Amino acid sequence: MDDFNLHYRFLNWRRRIREIREVRAVRHQERYKRILVDGDILSYHGNSDEVGCYVAPRPLTRESNYFEVCIVDTGVRGTIAVGLVPQYYKLDHQPGWLPHSVAYHADDGKLFNGNGVGQQFGPKCFTGDRIGCGVQAESFDRGMATVFFTRNGKEVGSVVMAMSPDGLFPAVGMHSLGEEVRIDLQAEWGLDDDDSVMMVDSHEDEWGRLHDVKVCGTLLEYVGKGKSIMDVGLAQARHPLSTRSHYFEVEIVDPGEKCYIALGLARKDYPKNRHPGWSRGSVAYHAADSDDCIDAAEVKYKQRRVRNIMYFNDEDEEDEGEDMEQDYDGKKVTVFFTRNGKIIGRKEAPVPSGGFYPTIGMLSNGEKVKVDLHPLSG
Repeated sequence: MDDFNLHYRFLNWRRRIREIREVRAVRHQERYKRILVDGDILSYHGNSDEVGCYVAPRPLTRESNYFEVCIVDTGVRGTIAVGLVPQYYKLDHQPGWLPHSVAYHADDGKLFNGNGVGQQFGPKCFTGDRIGCGVQAESFDRGMATVFFTRNGKEVGSVVMAMSPDGLFPAVGMHSLGEEVRIDLQAEWGLDDDDSVMMVDSHEDEWGRLHDVKVCGTLLEYVGKGKSIMDVGLAQARHPLSTRSHYFEVEIVDPGEKCYIALGLARKDYPKNRHPGWSRGSVAYHAADSDDCIDAAEVKYKQRRVRNIMYFNDEDEEDEGEDMEQDYDGKKVTVFFTRNGKIIGRKEAPVPSGGFYPTIGMLSNGEKVKVDLHPLSG
């Protein structure tokens, strides 16, 4: 073999290696169009006359056969679809519209299985709802996939479809302004002896009371009318603070129209239409009274963190001051509030019978906060 042929074969070999590497790189890249990706947050980035679609970088496997999407905001129409598609799915189509794809659509609760005509499948989904999609593990040995969908931890139904040679890739479609979701590609689904349960940390069980507030993981969103002071949305933790769990943190994700956000402590039977701090048996910090939160436009999408710390006093003092209708344990505590790591004030308050419960109040459209009831610092 002459030198020319050797050189030619060497160049072909290098070109082939480069092509293989490029293909492998593409296979590990997420694909999306008219979707803004910020970590695990996906939001629609179009003009509502064209579909936006996101396709995950890897297909479901026997070891990772399930994913979940939490609706952060339904936007104008709530046209959010969650499902499975081939690797190179056309990104200007909703999942489920084209062959070899399937999806559960939030706006009408229909299942779309390879065509543009859906069939009634499950309930409609709204802000705070979680939609899960998975493939039964045994399907990976058959070539025919049994795809199941869940809503808020309960199975909605299943459908059988052909398994694509490249696998089935998690996909999310959107089609109207304001739509936003959080995707968890590492979610797990399992069964116990009683019923289907979600093996993810949804945080919903941390809240004992939710009134006009939707919870999505650690995100709380106001969903009330926001027209009068009687439209307060309230979220109260299931467990009171104690010496072992004595503080919590709140981060303002979106101040909404007025930034009428309050955080503090309240008795267990605190009125649902009252901000914490307004009625007896409560103490709170109100963000709207802060100088840099009065004008919501100036702080739109700027994250602010407020931390509320509570320490129990060892002293057993008698309750002083005005006569209150609520019963008290005869103890007082010093409640500390901090903002961005600095103490902004403290208040001594009598402990209601049953303890003080972390409580969040909201009152204007668009308000969203993240709450960590068990931070590691403090």
